[in-house]
Amino acid sequence: MNILGNPKVSIITPVYNAEKFIANTIKSVRNQTFEDFEMILIDDCSQDNSEEIIQKISNIDQRIRYIRLKKNSGAAVARNTGLQAARGEYVAFIDSDDSWKKEKLEKQILFMKKNNAVFTYTAFETISEEGKVLKNKVNVPTKLNYSDLLKNTAIACSTVIINRTAVGNFSMPLVRKGQDTATWLMLLKNNTTYAYGLNEVLSSYRNVKGSISDDKFSALKRTWNTYYHIEKLSFLKALYYFSWYIFNAIKKRL
Repeated sequence: MNILGNPKVSIITPVYNAEKFIANTIKSVRNQTFEDFEMILIDDCSQDNSEEIIQKISNIDQRIRYIRLKKNSGAAVARNTGLQAARGEYVAFIDSDDSWKKEKLEKQILFMKKNNAVFTYTAFETISEEGKVLKNKVNVPTKLNYSDLLKNTAIACSTVIINRTAVGNFSMPLVRKGQDTATWLMLLKNNTTYAYGLNEVLSSYRNVKGSISDDKFSALKRTWNTYYHIEKLSFLKALYYFSWYIFNAIKKRL
């Protein structure tokens, strides 16, 4: 553990009314076999006991950092606040209701070093609100470029690690929904040719009923907005990639 210098990895977690799962999420990070990290939790004006839970843990583990926004601003602003505060060479992301396998950081950073990769993601499992495994593995492609990702939004936010020293500082587009995918597209378009996938389950994605990510119609609207308004593809190009996105989304569920 690096006590005196900057941490190797900065982990960014936006938080909003996350009292039900946040302790488990933090526990999965604190249990990592790779210990040289900081976890930055950005509270988007929660109205539950999220702050109390986080502060209690940060009092016993200085790697846990808590920031509270002055007004409710959405996940993009929260994540950007975390990115601005981050001190690590690498940045990783985990949502407040997800969790990691204990060797996630160790295995993924080793994978990055072996393959000279600056942008990586992994396979994951899906779990219920109660933690029951719903699907034991969602496979991911070996690599994705900009065009590939438009066809297949296969990168789950809680699986991503980026070498910020190599990529440079970046921020997420200020949109309320879909800012993670828009960020991956931005990075692939402007900074690096490929994102590389480690097809090993190192994260657990929690399927929370009523959440934004659980709303399939909202996901369709969000993806179309990303293609047409953020990426500014022509209507025909947006329609082409959107059709591929729907095809791959259906294939994942079979």
